[in-house]
Amino acid sequence: MPDSSITHRKVEHVEIARKKHVQFTEKTPGFSEMEIEYLSLPEIDAEKIQTKTQFLGHSFSFPYMVSSMTGGHAQLSKINQDIARACEQMGIGMGLGSTRAAIEKPATFSSFDVRKHAPHIFLACNLGVSQLKGYSTSRIQKLVNDLQCDALILHTNAAQEIVQEEGTPQFEGCVKEIQRIATQLEQPVIVKEVGNGLSPSVVKQFNSTRVDAIDVAGAGGTSWTAIESMRGSMDNKELGEKYWNVGIPTIPALIGARKQTKKPLIGSGGVRSGQDMLKCMVVGASLTASAIPILAMQDKKGVNGIVSRIESLRNEFRAGMFLAGAKKVNELHGKKYYLFGKTREWAEQV
Repeated sequence: MPDSSITHRKVEHVEIARKKHVQFTEKTPGFSEMEIEYLSLPEIDAEKIQTKTQFLGHSFSFPYMVSSMTGGHAQLSKINQDIARACEQMGIGMGLGSTRAAIEKPATFSSFDVRKHAPHIFLACNLGVSQLKGYSTSRIQKLVNDLQCDALILHTNAAQEIVQEEGTPQFEGCVKEIQRIATQLEQPVIVKEVGNGLSPSVVKQFNSTRVDAIDVAGAGGTSWTAIESMRGSMDNKELGEKYWNVGIPTIPALIGARKQTKKPLIGSGGVRSGQDMLKCMVVGASLTASAIPILAMQDKKGVNGIVSRIESLRNEFRAGMFLAGAKKVNELHGKKYYLFGKTREWAEQV
């Protein structure tokens, strides 16, 4: 049985994500079954394209942030520091891994404390919705302030919690708790999945709350049920394997979410290229995000590797804007696109 402490669990998560195959095996995000109308006469000059955008009042050099990933152990400090430095250099945002550890084990606070490495970026800390009942708003506010974050991400992860050996699958009253934090916290609140997708019916619930943005975090990228399966006892392994591929793919999740809300959306879940980012934006996202590709580059080449990867994403995204005939990021919304195969079927259902 694995060590049940929060700190050791975080180390195990990173090690498994780095070394094991934990991607969805029976489902894709939908990017390969979507095509944006290609304009052979885009009527724009490439050098005039502007990739800069605004999200929740903050500037991004292009619509991308590094998703919440890790923290909670001294071994993980360098990962967050490298990511923060790279994000600062590239002018994009960053989400911290679940900062529950910083509340329950104050000695782990330094593993999340990256503001000094990235004084200007959009930075968001992160808590699980199933643990909110245990924390007063003042305690959460102190955490956000101490980490000098610009927003709080609340992640909902029912599939992960039910498979995780030490999980907390107590979700009754969570919408009420989300509303409490969104109403009382000084900073904006973002609700996200962790990679199994938010369905339209779930997204619709947030319309009655003061949640500021929603990250659909669709299925097709990293499977956290797979990760928990690999670190669990025999019963948990079997359960995780059964639910390895559960969830709503990214593109249908975004299409369904846009039908239900006008709140800003983040497209994540299997985003691996600038083209994937472009497709998220065309179907309604205001920002995109990914984690595993950045973790892989940090592991191999540190800050320079992360910067190189983000530069490639930006160049690919910019080229896609040109081919879609968009001078500015907001011009991508409403561009014509086509869906094929299972992705089309999913989109029609939502």
